[in-house]
Amino acid sequence: MPFKEEANVGRLQVAYRETITRPAQAQGKYIEQSGGRDLYGDIWLKVEPNAKGKGFSFVDDIEGERVPKEHIKSVEYSARKTLENGLLAGFPMVDIKVTFYDGSYRDVGSSEMAFKMAGSLGVKAAVQKAAPILLEPVMLVEVSTPLEFYKEVLSDLNRRWGTILGMESRGESAVVRADVPQAEILGYVNTLRSTTSGRASSKEEFAHYDPVPVNIAQEIIARARE
Repeated sequence: MPFKEEANVGRLQVAYRETITRPAQAQGKYIEQSGGRDLYGDIWLKVEPNAKGKGFSFVDDIEGERVPKEHIKSVEYSARKTLENGLLAGFPMVDIKVTFYDGSYRDVGSSEMAFKMAGSLGVKAAVQKAAPILLEPVMLVEVSTPLEFYKEVLSDLNRRWGTILGMESRGESAVVRADVPQAEILGYVNTLRSTTSGRASSKEEFAHYDPVPVNIAQEIIARARE
Protein backbone atom coordinates (compact mmCIF):
# COMPACT_ATOMS: atom_id res chain seq x y z
CA MET A 1 0.00 0.00 0.00
CA PRO A 2 1.66 3.27 -1.09
CA PHE A 3 2.02 6.11 1.38
CA LYS A 4 0.51 9.37 0.17
CA GLU A 5 3.24 11.61 1.55
CA GLU A 6 4.36 14.75 -0.22
CA ALA A 7 8.08 15.44 -0.32
CA ASN A 8 9.31 19.00 -0.09
CA VAL A 9 12.37 18.98 -2.34
CA GLY A 10 14.35 22.19 -2.74
CA ARG A 11 17.43 23.21 -4.67
CA LEU A 12 20.61 21.65 -3.36
CA GLN A 13 22.53 24.03 -1.14
CA VAL A 14 26.23 24.72 -1.60
CA ALA A 15 28.25 24.29 1.60
CA TYR A 16 30.13 27.58 1.52
CA ARG A 17 32.58 28.48 4.27
CA GLU A 18 34.22 31.69 5.45
CA THR A 19 37.74 32.45 6.64
CA ILE A 20 40.21 35.32 7.12
CA THR A 21 43.32 36.16 5.13
CA ARG A 22 45.46 38.26 7.49
CA PRO A 23 46.03 38.84 11.24
CA ALA A 24 44.10 41.53 13.10
CA GLN A 25 43.31 42.50 16.66
CA ALA A 26 40.48 44.30 18.38
CA GLN A 27 38.91 45.07 21.72
CA GLY A 28 35.62 43.69 22.89
CA LYS A 29 34.10 45.70 25.72
CA TYR A 30 30.67 45.09 27.17
CA ILE A 31 29.19 47.43 29.78
CA GLU A 32 25.51 47.42 30.63
CA GLN A 33 23.26 47.95 33.60
CA SER A 34 20.96 45.03 34.32
CA GLY A 35 18.76 44.46 37.33
CA GLY A 36 20.21 47.41 39.17
CA ARG A 37 23.85 46.38 38.74
CA ASP A 38 26.51 46.98 36.12
CA LEU A 39 27.74 44.19 33.84
CA TYR A 40 31.36 44.50 32.79
CA GLY A 41 33.61 42.53 30.46
CA ASP A 42 36.73 43.82 28.71
CA ILE A 43 38.99 41.82 26.40
CA TRP A 44 41.61 42.16 23.65
CA LEU A 45 41.80 39.45 20.98
CA LYS A 46 44.03 38.68 18.03
CA VAL A 47 42.76 36.60 15.11
CA GLU A 48 44.97 35.08 12.42
CA PRO A 49 44.67 32.47 9.67
CA ASN A 50 45.18 28.91 10.89
CA ALA A 51 46.76 26.13 8.84
CA LYS A 52 44.34 24.83 6.20
CA GLY A 53 42.17 22.12 7.70
CA LYS A 54 43.18 22.84 11.30
CA GLY A 55 39.91 24.50 12.19
CA PHE A 56 39.42 26.70 15.25
CA SER A 57 42.20 27.22 17.79
CA PHE A 58 42.09 29.28 20.98
CA VAL A 59 45.16 30.47 22.86
CA ASP A 60 45.09 31.87 26.41
CA ASP A 61 47.94 34.38 26.51
CA ILE A 62 46.75 36.37 29.53
CA GLU A 63 49.48 37.25 32.02
CA GLY A 64 48.90 36.70 35.72
CA GLU A 65 45.39 37.22 37.08
CA ARG A 66 44.27 40.01 34.78
CA VAL A 67 41.21 37.93 33.91
CA PRO A 68 39.97 34.97 36.02
CA LYS A 69 40.11 31.54 34.39
CA GLU A 70 36.33 31.10 34.38
CA HIS A 71 35.95 34.25 32.29
CA ILE A 72 38.63 33.07 29.86
CA LYS A 73 36.52 29.96 29.23
CA SER A 74 33.52 32.19 28.55
CA VAL A 75 35.49 34.13 25.95
CA GLU A 76 36.62 30.92 24.23
CA TYR A 77 33.05 29.61 24.15
CA SER A 78 31.60 32.80 22.67
CA ALA A 79 34.42 33.14 20.13
CA ARG A 80 33.80 29.60 18.87
CA LYS A 81 30.02 30.07 18.66
CA THR A 82 30.30 33.44 16.93
CA LEU A 83 32.57 32.00 14.24
CA GLU A 84 30.29 29.00 13.72
CA ASN A 85 27.55 31.39 12.58
CA GLY A 86 29.79 33.28 10.15
CA LEU A 87 30.10 37.02 9.69
CA LEU A 88 29.90 37.53 5.93
CA ALA A 89 26.95 35.43 4.82
CA GLY A 90 26.13 33.19 7.78
CA PHE A 91 28.39 30.29 6.78
CA PRO A 92 30.77 28.75 9.36
CA MET A 93 34.20 30.37 9.59
CA VAL A 94 37.07 27.89 9.43
CA ASP A 95 40.81 27.72 10.06
CA ILE A 96 41.06 30.64 12.47
CA LYS A 97 43.33 31.03 15.48
CA VAL A 98 42.10 33.31 18.26
CA THR A 99 44.51 34.58 20.92
CA PHE A 100 43.14 36.21 24.09
CA TYR A 101 46.04 38.38 25.24
CA ASP A 102 44.69 41.17 27.46
CA GLY A 103 41.65 42.38 29.32
CA SER A 104 40.25 43.53 32.62
CA TYR A 105 37.45 42.70 35.01
CA ARG A 106 35.71 44.05 38.09
CA ASP A 107 34.95 42.20 41.28
CA VAL A 108 31.41 43.54 41.04
CA GLY A 109 29.79 43.34 37.62
CA SER A 110 32.00 40.89 35.75
CA SER A 111 30.16 37.68 34.95
CA GLU A 112 29.99 34.78 32.55
CA MET A 113 27.43 36.59 30.41
CA ALA A 114 29.42 39.84 30.32
CA PHE A 115 32.55 38.09 29.08
CA LYS A 116 30.60 36.02 26.55
CA MET A 117 29.22 39.26 25.12
CA ALA A 118 32.67 40.87 25.16
CA GLY A 119 34.13 37.80 23.42
CA SER A 120 31.54 37.95 20.66
CA LEU A 121 32.05 41.69 20.14
CA GLY A 122 35.83 41.29 20.09
CA VAL A 123 35.85 38.45 17.57
CA LYS A 124 33.46 40.26 15.24
CA ALA A 125 35.53 43.44 15.36
CA ALA A 126 38.82 41.59 14.75
CA VAL A 127 37.44 39.48 11.87
CA GLN A 128 36.14 42.57 10.11
CA LYS A 129 39.72 43.89 10.06
CA ALA A 130 41.20 40.56 8.94
CA ALA A 131 40.04 40.65 5.29
CA PRO A 132 37.41 37.87 5.52
CA ILE A 133 36.59 35.93 2.36
CA LEU A 134 34.06 33.37 1.17
CA LEU A 135 35.20 29.83 0.30
CA GLU A 136 33.45 27.41 -2.02
CA PRO A 137 33.67 23.61 -2.22
CA VAL A 138 35.39 22.31 -5.34
CA MET A 139 34.47 18.86 -6.63
CA LEU A 140 36.68 16.38 -8.44
CA VAL A 141 34.58 15.29 -11.42
CA GLU A 142 35.35 12.27 -13.58
CA VAL A 143 33.45 11.89 -16.84
CA SER A 144 33.50 8.77 -19.02
CA THR A 145 32.27 9.60 -22.51
CA PRO A 146 32.35 8.18 -26.04
CA LEU A 147 35.11 9.92 -28.02
CA GLU A 148 32.57 11.47 -30.38
CA PHE A 149 31.28 13.64 -27.50
CA TYR A 150 34.69 14.44 -26.04
CA LYS A 151 34.84 18.03 -27.32
CA GLU A 152 31.31 18.79 -26.10
CA VAL A 153 32.16 17.47 -22.62
CA LEU A 154 35.33 19.57 -22.45
CA SER A 155 33.50 22.67 -23.62
CA ASP A 156 30.77 22.22 -21.01
CA LEU A 157 33.27 21.70 -18.17
CA ASN A 158 35.16 24.82 -19.21
CA ARG A 159 31.92 26.77 -19.29
CA ARG A 160 31.37 25.69 -15.68
CA TRP A 161 34.74 27.19 -14.67
CA GLY A 162 36.26 23.72 -14.45
CA THR A 163 40.01 23.13 -14.35
CA ILE A 164 40.86 20.18 -16.58
CA LEU A 165 43.27 17.85 -14.74
CA GLY A 166 43.76 15.21 -17.39
CA MET A 167 42.28 12.90 -20.00
CA GLU A 168 42.94 9.32 -21.04
CA SER A 169 41.60 7.18 -23.86
CA ARG A 170 40.03 3.80 -23.20
CA GLY A 171 39.23 2.22 -26.55
CA GLU A 172 36.34 4.16 -28.05
CA SER A 173 35.86 6.16 -24.86
CA ALA A 174 37.64 8.98 -23.04
CA VAL A 175 37.86 9.69 -19.32
CA VAL A 176 38.12 13.36 -18.37
CA ARG A 177 39.00 14.56 -14.88
CA ALA A 178 38.40 18.13 -13.73
CA ASP A 179 38.03 20.27 -10.63
CA VAL A 180 34.72 22.14 -10.78
CA PRO A 181 33.08 24.48 -8.24
CA GLN A 182 30.16 22.69 -6.61
CA ALA A 183 27.81 25.56 -7.43
CA GLU A 184 28.54 25.01 -11.15
CA ILE A 185 28.07 21.24 -11.08
CA LEU A 186 24.53 21.16 -9.67
CA GLY A 187 22.30 19.45 -12.20
CA TYR A 188 25.29 18.39 -14.30
CA VAL A 189 24.13 14.78 -14.71
CA ASN A 190 21.01 15.84 -16.60
CA THR A 191 23.01 18.11 -18.90
CA LEU A 192 25.56 15.37 -19.56
CA ARG A 193 22.88 12.86 -20.48
CA SER A 194 21.28 15.34 -22.85
CA THR A 195 24.60 16.29 -24.47
CA THR A 196 25.72 12.70 -25.02
CA SER A 197 22.35 11.04 -25.71
CA GLY A 198 22.64 9.24 -22.38
CA ARG A 199 25.89 7.50 -23.33
CA ALA A 200 28.24 9.25 -20.87
CA SER A 201 28.46 8.89 -17.11
CA SER A 202 30.07 10.89 -14.33
CA LYS A 203 31.02 10.67 -10.70
CA GLU A 204 32.16 13.35 -8.31
CA GLU A 205 33.71 13.74 -4.88
CA PHE A 206 34.76 16.63 -2.70
CA ALA A 207 38.29 17.88 -3.44
CA HIS A 208 38.98 21.09 -1.50
CA TYR A 209 37.85 24.64 -0.77
CA ASP A 210 38.89 27.63 -2.88
CA PRO A 211 38.20 31.37 -2.53
CA VAL A 212 35.06 32.48 -4.35
CA PRO A 213 35.73 35.10 -7.06
CA VAL A 214 35.02 38.56 -5.66
CA ASN A 215 32.10 39.43 -7.97
CA ILE A 216 30.34 36.12 -7.25
CA ALA A 217 31.05 36.38 -3.51
CA GLN A 218 29.41 39.81 -3.44
CA GLU A 219 26.24 38.36 -4.97
CA ILE A 220 26.14 35.47 -2.47
CA ILE A 221 26.69 37.80 0.49
CA ALA A 222 24.04 40.23 -0.74
CA ARG A 223 21.47 37.43 -1.12
CA ALA A 224 22.27 36.11 2.35
CA ARG A 225 21.76 39.54 3.91
CA GLU A 226 18.41 40.23 2.23
